[in-house]
Amino acid sequence: MSSLTRAARSLVLNTYDLAYERLARPVIFRRSAQDAHERMLVMLSRLDDARPAVWALGGLHALVARPHPVTVGGVALPSPLILAAGFVKGHGFADEDAAHAAVERGENIIPGWRTIPRLLGPIEFGSFTRWPRLGNSGVVVWRHPEAHATQNRVGLRNPGAQAAARFLARRAPDLPDVYGINIAVSPGVSDPAQEQREVIESIVAFLDAGLRPAWITLNLSCPNTEDDPGNRQTESGTRALCDAVIEQLMPQNIPLWVKIGPTLAEAQIRVLMRVFAETGVRAVIATNTLPMPAPGDPALSAGMAGRLLHARALAVAGTLLDERARTGAEVDVIGCGGVEDGATARAFLRAGASAVQYWSALVYRGPLAPALIAKEAFRDA
Repeated sequence: MSSLTRAARSLVLNTYDLAYERLARPVIFRRSAQDAHERMLVMLSRLDDARPAVWALGGLHALVARPHPVTVGGVALPSPLILAAGFVKGHGFADEDAAHAAVERGENIIPGWRTIPRLLGPIEFGSFTRWPRLGNSGVVVWRHPEAHATQNRVGLRNPGAQAAARFLARRAPDLPDVYGINIAVSPGVSDPAQEQREVIESIVAFLDAGLRPAWITLNLSCPNTEDDPGNRQTESGTRALCDAVIEQLMPQNIPLWVKIGPTLAEAQIRVLMRVFAETGVRAVIATNTLPMPAPGDPALSAGMAGRLLHARALAVAGTLLDERARTGAEVDVIGCGGVEDGATARAFLRAGASAVQYWSALVYRGPLAPALIAKEAFRDA
């Protein structure tokens, strides 16, 4: 990088950081988190159709995001910062017919599919479930500004794997070169055979549509759904799911990553790391959001993210890394939880994580958050 490019990059990021913190964020935060979230989806849907704007955002990304190439979980990435699943996952539908009808009408059922990768870099689409889900109704998104945290009980709202696959396949030429697909185990399913069948059908939907993501993540934890069974992260259940998924992915040479929850006991975390190594999982993401009482209704659970998750996610990642060192497991660890600045990213990386995922950082630091985090983490301004 030339000194002129470095200076321009530093000027843009420093100016942006100050402007977002002092000007943009206070205006955005005048609206509720729910309102801001809904407006963001509308804006992303419009931007996806505005090719000149997307091109300009890609140019901005090229200016501010200095490459830090890494290989994680069998995937060569331009940066160790990945947008976590849950941001670009699409609208909810009552049933599959309605979702497919929307695809046929040409509706943008996954807002941000084109815009977000161009602006942010590596992302995970999803989570997608086998069948469409409307998710939870009412207010489902909150901020906790004093703690730089977010909370949600969206409830895995998504168009379903079949419709999502058809939608993305029709736009394959405009998809990023490197991206992941996150598949969630369907909440409310207690029969292991049905659970496994629905996961496989979800994955096959994307493969049969001709899509070849760089990785697929199996999401074993869904803390913002009321019908999330707590037994899917057992040794036997995880082993059966991972074996079945890898059997599907191996002929396509697509690595499997797994995302786990933050509330597992240490012994269970160590067992799962051994299961991942033995089944051929290439990376484990630590962690999903932390289930806590929803604001205004303590009887409901909502997933906490941001700084209030960071310490627990870092502890889970540390246990995974310790077990990896103890057993020689060849499984990468990806930190996810409260990655908002260079210090929180470095905490995971120094512990031994190969990469990090972020989400709440976009709320508190805006759309150039990953470039700011990388600048601070790697001190390359």
